[in-house]
Amino acid sequence: MRSIKGQDEAGQQTPAWKHLHPKMNFLTIIAVAVCVLAPSADCASNAIVWCYHNSSCSDATWPLISPLYCNGTRQSPINIVSANATEDEKLTEFSFQGYDNRSALATITNTGDTVKVNFHAGVKVSGGGLSESYDSLQFHLHWGNGTAQPGSEHTVDGKRFPMELHIVNSKSTYNTNTNLAVQDSEGLAALGFFIEELTGEDDQPASWKNLTSYLSSISNAGDITTIQHNISLDDLLSGVNRANYYRYLGSLTTPTCDEAVVWTVFKEPIKVSKNLIDLFSTSMRIKNSTSPLMVNVYRGIQASQPVSTQPKASSSTKSGYSLSLMTFALIMARY
Repeated sequence: MRSIKGQDEAGQQTPAWKHLHPKMNFLTIIAVAVCVLAPSADCASNAIVWCYHNSSCSDATWPLISPLYCNGTRQSPINIVSANATEDEKLTEFSFQGYDNRSALATITNTGDTVKVNFHAGVKVSGGGLSESYDSLQFHLHWGNGTAQPGSEHTVDGKRFPMELHIVNSKSTYNTNTNLAVQDSEGLAALGFFIEELTGEDDQPASWKNLTSYLSSISNAGDITTIQHNISLDDLLSGVNRANYYRYLGSLTTPTCDEAVVWTVFKEPIKVSKNLIDLFSTSMRIKNSTSPLMVNVYRGIQASQPVSTQPKASSSTKSGYSLSLMTFALIMARY
């Protein structure tokens, strides 16, 4: 779950000092201070920003680059062990407002580390054990290197999926102000959907063909285009049972890794064809046409957290139901 460089994944602006390695020398710190105070200065070579592709700024360094939270105790993503998920009757079905609106998707952007789609106002989610309504702001994706090398952030029982889609939501109380939301331990809610390759028997949703058709227009970092197709979130999430999910409290998965996220990871994946999954790792670049392709854009697994899920039907209820059917059958057999 993240956003553009210079911002954290919730979309808030990240101060330049938060990208500094603590062992950087005094002159570098002064140089970055100049960048902050004089934005017109040429500072590209002075500030260290987080990344995925280079060992000097990849996720192994984030606890040093941004130690306040990236070195915290409630970090995401995690490996979800299904057998260890506790049952919670409060995890009811969600209510999705505006997810059927085929004009809700506003723009699609290459941020330099992901593909992000921003929404128009009026898209919301509530229920699902959330404390209140949340405004849906954007979604972005994580991937590996096509279907050959999976790149979801979360894993389930050790399995990593080809891709993962994150819908970022902010408590409606904060009126889309994510700077306020990240100060609340449940200020953000992230909806995580795995994406896996569909089989030959499945039909490819037209929505994903339409969405990925924009990738050719945003191959370089900073490229942005307006979404003209009539695509709804419901279309993109087609086939997923949104009543079955895992829940835990975690963090943003990029610096500054704020521990302010209520995570919902849905059990059923979105099915997308191999050629469309491969497009993300073969057409997106981290900067421009001469820079590396955008591959393996996901954070490694963090320490486990308590996970909950919906209660299963009790065996006694099932047994009682079966006994009733047998009794009814015996009675009817007498007539």
